[in-house]
Amino acid sequence: MEKIQVGLFVGSLRKESFNKKIANHLISIAPEGYEYKIIEIGQLPFYNEDLEGDKLPDSYKSFRAEVEALDAVIFVTPEYNRSVPAVLKNAIDVASRPYGKGKWGKKPGAVISSSIGAIGGFGANHHLRQSLVFVDIPAMAQPEAYIGNAAKLFDEQGKLTNEDTAKFLKDYVAAFSEWVEKFVKK
Repeated sequence: MEKIQVGLFVGSLRKESFNKKIANHLISIAPEGYEYKIIEIGQLPFYNEDLEGDKLPDSYKSFRAEVEALDAVIFVTPEYNRSVPAVLKNAIDVASRPYGKGKWGKKPGAVISSSIGAIGGFGANHHLRQSLVFVDIPAMAQPEAYIGNAAKLFDEQGKLTNEDTAKFLKDYVAAFSEWVEKFVKK
């Protein structure tokens, strides 16, 4: 049986990003029958419709092909100014165009937000969901995932050390698998 391909889109480009650490933890706990992988987004130029057609950057072409090949998606994002980081919104825009030919449609998705504060990126999480509705990603509603105090959850090697957060993410991934299986049959 072919594995369900889940793309992880990390909204932070920082080398020691807590969101990338969360994504790497998700990869390590991917359920049987699933393959989780980080899809890089930092190489994408800002979306510009003038680049469509014969001027289309290779990075747009390869990114769109990667997104199209996925069965499901998870966005792992920090909150910048109560919203989504520009790099993540840009990735959504690049794969949503040209209009009517987007690559996101009908892929089940989920959002995990994190912050060094207690709120856990609530604003970014919900702002991102607005865009997902438009690009036709059915986003899992429950459980919601807001990871607060992220700076205290990992060791020096980037491994998740907080047992409560590890259990929460394990349960979250299980719920996500149930969500995905409503849409994807392999």
